[in-house]
Amino acid sequence: MHLVAPSDFRAALGAFATGVCVVSSRGQDGRPAAVTVNSFASVSLDPPLVLFCLDRRGSALAHFGEAGAWAIHVLADSQQDLARRFARRRHEAVAADPWAGLEWAEDDDALPAFEGCLARLRCRVERVADGGDHAILIGRVIGLDWQPAGRPLLYFRGRFEAVAADEAA
Repeated sequence: MHLVAPSDFRAALGAFATGVCVVSSRGQDGRPAAVTVNSFASVSLDPPLVLFCLDRRGSALAHFGEAGAWAIHVLADSQQDLARRFARRRHEAVAADPWAGLEWAEDDDALPAFEGCLARLRCRVERVADGGDHAILIGRVIGLDWQPAGRPLLYFRGRFEAVAADEAA
């Protein structure tokens, strides 16, 4: 059996451009929480299900795995700062409050909501599944908002990228 080195696997997957999302929720103490993810995908149209993945070794899993609901924000290319606020590797400490100075609102489900996103999906937790060193969090979409225009924020080879403007337009 041929084993794949984790560093080679990560590098190969980095060649696949993904969208960037911020998932928000509230803790049992009522405080807002958010995490940046690029492991977001649709699962089913009927019922409407989506997923995102979190590292089992990270602190975010304890919160989002126990939350009853979350909102997934599909970020626009102008939202790199928002993505950076809630992105950290499991070994990095939070130096400052990522919510400080950030404008956000509360939606009808009391979830933190950010303006300017290409789409926002409000989800109830359907289940949490095993995914090796990650957990797969599956949510049932109970409401959504989306913008008909805009360009997505992408993650490619370890960096944020944007879709090039159409030169023919």
